[in-house]
Amino acid sequence: MWLPSCPPRGIENAASSEAGNTTTGRWLSISALRWSVEYSKRRVLSRLADLIHRRRRSALIAAVLFIAVSGALGGPVFGLLSSNGRDFEDPGSESVAAREQLERASGANPDVGLVALVRTGVPVESAAGRAKVEEVRRAIASERTIANVSTAFTTHNRSLISNDGRSTYLVASFKPISGDAEKDAAKRIEHDLKGIDGVTLGGSAIASIEVDDQISKDLARAEQFGIPILLVLSLLFFRGLVAALLPFATGIAAVIGAFFALRLVDLITPLSSYALNLVTGLGIGLAIDYSLFVVWRYREELARSGPGAAALRRTLTTAGRTVAFSALTVAAAMASLFAFPQRFLYSMAFGGVFVSLLSAVSALVFLTAIIAVLGPRVNAVSPARWQDAIARTARAEGGGPWFRLAHGVMRRPLPVATVAAAVLIALGVPFLGVKFTGVDSGVLPRSAPARQAQDAIEMGFPKNETAPIYLAVTAPRSAAKEVLSYAAGLGSLPNAVAVTRPRAVDAETWRIDVYPRSRSLAGSTKTLVHDIRDHPAPFPIRVGGESAAYIDQQASFRSHLPYALLIVAVTTLVLLFLLTGSVVLPVKTLILSVLSLSATLGFLVLVFQDGRFEGLLSYTSQHALNATQPILIGAIAFALSTDYAVFLLTRIKEVRDATGDEVESIAVGLERTGRIVTAAALMLAVAIGAFVTSKIVLIKELGLGVAFAVLIDATIVRALLVPSLMKMLGAWNWWAPEPLRRVHRRIGLHEAGGE
Repeated sequence: MWLPSCPPRGIENAASSEAGNTTTGRWLSISALRWSVEYSKRRVLSRLADLIHRRRRSALIAAVLFIAVSGALGGPVFGLLSSNGRDFEDPGSESVAAREQLERASGANPDVGLVALVRTGVPVESAAGRAKVEEVRRAIASERTIANVSTAFTTHNRSLISNDGRSTYLVASFKPISGDAEKDAAKRIEHDLKGIDGVTLGGSAIASIEVDDQISKDLARAEQFGIPILLVLSLLFFRGLVAALLPFATGIAAVIGAFFALRLVDLITPLSSYALNLVTGLGIGLAIDYSLFVVWRYREELARSGPGAAALRRTLTTAGRTVAFSALTVAAAMASLFAFPQRFLYSMAFGGVFVSLLSAVSALVFLTAIIAVLGPRVNAVSPARWQDAIARTARAEGGGPWFRLAHGVMRRPLPVATVAAAVLIALGVPFLGVKFTGVDSGVLPRSAPARQAQDAIEMGFPKNETAPIYLAVTAPRSAAKEVLSYAAGLGSLPNAVAVTRPRAVDAETWRIDVYPRSRSLAGSTKTLVHDIRDHPAPFPIRVGGESAAYIDQQASFRSHLPYALLIVAVTTLVLLFLLTGSVVLPVKTLILSVLSLSATLGFLVLVFQDGRFEGLLSYTSQHALNATQPILIGAIAFALSTDYAVFLLTRIKEVRDATGDEVESIAVGLERTGRIVTAAALMLAVAIGAFVTSKIVLIKELGLGVAFAVLIDATIVRALLVPSLMKMLGAWNWWAPEPLRRVHRRIGLHEAGGE
């Protein structure tokens, strides 16, 4: 419903002449209330624009000072945030409870923290070989945080000696300390072993160190790869050097602010360093999105009304309002990750929420202050030909390529919608055969020492002894016979190679190790974990180890996923209803986002699970997707899909409210946003897609997945499906039941009118 930007004069006249009329009085009260609510909402951005215009230099200086302080305080976050295997576990799972029970009982972490592969150069069992193994053992055992070190000779276990007899490996466990303390200890051990030839360190602690180091290198590489391309694209899309640099200033401010916010949160609860990749890529991408809309709208207003407060005010009450609303939808989608207890995912939630909101704040305050200072000089350092193109684009009201595309699509809406939907469905079909895997040294490149150690052990040794399935059995020492009998029964389970003799680690706790036939994340090993849990036990047991932790992680994802989906669905429907006043458009947007996401996940299966483009993308397929990636990519892709829907629907609604033309509003809306959304999608795809250069497989999956999702959404969905479906639905696009229409009239977002 159109609402005037000031009370109609008729209201005042009616108030004086019909004061005694109860019906008219009630109508006046409701109308005045609607006007006052809408007026006050619009006045927030209008007043912000006026304030920034009046104090533009002061606002710019204040923003720069805030960014500088945030940078100084947030910069150290790279050294404070870290990652380890516990980032991906559910703290309330059985496997975590098993580990903690054995830690309390034995004073040692039951998980293998460190593996030292020793190539002796001579037979391991020779005097020289034994001496070298003992030298390595003493060096590791001298670290105060090490609880125990096992060798082939201390355990009399020949399976710790390679098939050729010239290599062996030692297994060390840490005392109950934090993941960061384990990594610090591993670095000290690594330093102590540098003087001994033929030693390669592996295990979870070393893998965590290498992942942290690789993330830092990957961020630098992504910047080196992405920023030059983004600069060129920005110059082409903005058609001016000054305007082209504005998104980078906005993005840097948002990313720095998000780093500072992450550091503050890390003081309360530890966060994963994986969030830093997301903040950098998503922050730059969203800042470019928002800068494009603000700068292009400001150019339109300059062309219409010239420089001054009016142009800035109109920019913020239209494009600025859209940016603010878009940031809320992105933040809401990223907040769905808070439904999961895994540190990896809730760290991504913090990063995504902070950087989306701060990207909007940066665009509405920092960028607005810059363009207020620049005025018409926002188009400076631009060739005359580009200046003419800018002016033509700003004045364009129809006839452009996107306008013609929209009308072409709407002439044959059913065939276009059918073909476009069929393409997305076909792309999504491979996801039906998806396989998942966990995070281990396999995510690292083959050049990483932890990966080399694990590969050598898997290929050159009799069986995988580095990651047994362990059981914490709660039973008194007097029940030794029953515990021994239970352990013997475990040895008969399929896929179990060996079962250790039960060890009493305190008065009420026993430990039993079961060695699987295959590596930890193999299907047969996961089956063995289920068989152990189902095997009748005379006492309470808890099953732990890498395989059990992975199974518990999957169970946690399944149990918490419905809550995340509910958060995404409800927030999307509510926010888009407040924007459009329709219940049809939010549902349509939700369905299209699901189609786009399914196509993206199917594409990832084709590439990473099936091992395509290994040479081109420089990775080794794990023949499965990392289990966290569909959830994370789903949240990001859904957020960005809704983001672009907001941009397009806002413009369509703006034209429809002004003209009442259902068809023309779609074409004009697509024309006014088509170039900008395509530019924003392409630049965001480059910003996040730069992570394809990462050496860590799951980061590579994130980069390619989000880039593909963004491009699919900005092309097939926005250019083809949205106009074709809106044409077929006609006036039904804007339908809502009368009770909800009344709600929207009271609290919905309405066009800013003529401010």
